[in-house]
Amino acid sequence: MEFIDFFLHIDRELGNIVSQYGIWTYVILFLVIFCETGLVVTPFLPGDSLLFAAGAIASSGSLHVHSLFLLLLVAAIAGDTVNYHIGYFLGPKFLEKNKSKFIKKEYLERTHQYFEKYGGKTIIIARFVPIVRTFAPFLAGIGSMTYRHFISYNIIGALLWVSLFTYTGYFFGKIPFVEKNFTLVILAIIVISIMPAVIEVIKAKREMKKPDMTDDEEKN
Repeated sequence: MEFIDFFLHIDRELGNIVSQYGIWTYVILFLVIFCETGLVVTPFLPGDSLLFAAGAIASSGSLHVHSLFLLLLVAAIAGDTVNYHIGYFLGPKFLEKNKSKFIKKEYLERTHQYFEKYGGKTIIIARFVPIVRTFAPFLAGIGSMTYRHFISYNIIGALLWVSLFTYTGYFFGKIPFVEKNFTLVILAIIVISIMPAVIEVIKAKREMKKPDMTDDEEKN
């Protein structure tokens, strides 16, 4: 449990981790970002908040911000790439082997059509939505999104995501309020990050509750 707790709260304890592990902090950060984006079983790992925290720590000189940015950029791109290939090679085989009644061939075809048409936008936007960020590349793989399209949007999304949060942490981490209330700032980033997903869920539930209009009602 301590091992799991270590990674779940690494964003809040990053200062202690740097002082304890030194240069190995780069390896730890790389692994967390890679797993958070690359493995569908670890969507709970910190992403946005960790990037911000790493940038804030770098502002004190404990980490080199540009090296950190490049390292985490590679981790984010590699993570999505691995996730895509897991979905591409294992997804259809698993579904075929288990002959799922809920996920049929036509569903896969629809998924493919969706990612071919809207996949680029989805991959980029998903970078900024926790949990969705982990599953989007996996679903793109299952839907057999053209890889050259996927990798280009993967790189663009990773570049925007890593640069935004890392350098925001770097430039704003020195502000006295942020330094004194660092844990609260991290919690605020987490809440703000999940808000778009919460809003979409609320909207979906409201749409489902709306009664269908009859033809007569529509005419009136």
